[in-house]
Amino acid sequence: MTKRLSGMFAALMTGLSDGGEFDPQRQRNINGYVLRQGLAGLYVGGSSGESGLLTRDELLAQQGVVAESAAGSAAALIAHVGMANLRDSIALAHNAKRLGYHALSALPPHAYPFSDEEIYAYYRELAAATDLPLIVYEIPLRTGRPLPLPLLVRLLELPNVAGIKFTSTDLFKYARLRRQRPDQLYYYGFDEIYAAAAMLGSDGGIGTTYNILGRLYVAIDQAVRASQVERAQALQQVSQDFVEALLDFGVLPGMKAAFRVIGVDCGPTRLPLDLGAPNAEAKMGAVLGRPEIKQWLAL
Repeated sequence: MTKRLSGMFAALMTGLSDGGEFDPQRQRNINGYVLRQGLAGLYVGGSSGESGLLTRDELLAQQGVVAESAAGSAAALIAHVGMANLRDSIALAHNAKRLGYHALSALPPHAYPFSDEEIYAYYRELAAATDLPLIVYEIPLRTGRPLPLPLLVRLLELPNVAGIKFTSTDLFKYARLRRQRPDQLYYYGFDEIYAAAAMLGSDGGIGTTYNILGRLYVAIDQAVRASQVERAQALQQVSQDFVEALLDFGVLPGMKAAFRVIGVDCGPTRLPLDLGAPNAEAKMGAVLGRPEIKQWLAL
């Protein structure tokens, strides 16, 4: 199972109607494009999917639509189930298990300034809720504080915890954690510097821009594993150019504009996320038209 869970996963985006409601058909449009890219799998219902703005029922429905789209493919499915309360997280976990997902993941609780022990208890209960492997999560940008290294080690020691999604620039902590728990899975979450973490021994990556440029990130990972340092650097620069363009609009509005440019009807982002500047599609179209970027599109 852990071998199947290694590799590059798109942090799947969410299809919404023009009015901002979950739209199953637009979700299928996104799924279809992402699944054509040869990624290891999909990470469903995470921050890239606007999960913090979706209801539990919408996330349950999304799990079902994605499972349907991925049926018969080689894609592994990881369900992000981190919600503001443990009951909803467990409900999402049970649904993912029923649908045949291969693993779970969850942000640490952060609606309040939870203690380390409260965070540990949350993951302990979630890990025990099903027999699916659980991927814990370090993302100070979202939670407001880094989790201490001793807590991360304890979390990785929990039964059923298979690894961690590490979205932090503290690569020293990343390396130290790997040395202390070498048998776990390690995913890196900052797309624009994935190669740096891969050099330290990542098992894969989980990222937003993989939705559109997944084949590029597979190539970056392969270059690092083949010790092709100059190629990895050059490919990472392509990734950085794309990410830099997104920052003019916000990552998720910019990504949805990019999807529309390549013919994927995905809908808007949900308010209060910015719906995007009026010229977002024109600017993202120019970026996607650059030969060094266009070659990686799955058109």
